[in-house]
Amino acid sequence: MSVITVTRFQADPSDADELRARHAALVSATRAAFPGLTEARLGRIDDSTWAGVWRWDSAATLRAARQAASADAAAAEAFALTRDITVDDIDVLDEH
Repeated sequence: MSVITVTRFQADPSDADELRARHAALVSATRAAFPGLTEARLGRIDDSTWAGVWRWDSAATLRAARQAASADAAAAEAFALTRDITVDDIDVLDEH
């Protein structure tokens, strides 16, 4: 069963371009290590509130990626620009 992860966070508006670049680097690094990342999107809700929406092929792949993230330089760099992070994991039950 696939899983969608929604990560909301705050970032300084002046860091928007750098945040987008670091997100792209994080997606590339994650996909290289965990091909089960099937989609990754980054959006902005307002000037300082952002949301990342990532889709994983399984909960097992997501768990493995999270375990590896603590030692991942791309993850550390991306999250260094953020604060007030919340994460929701959504098990996909139906798709139409």
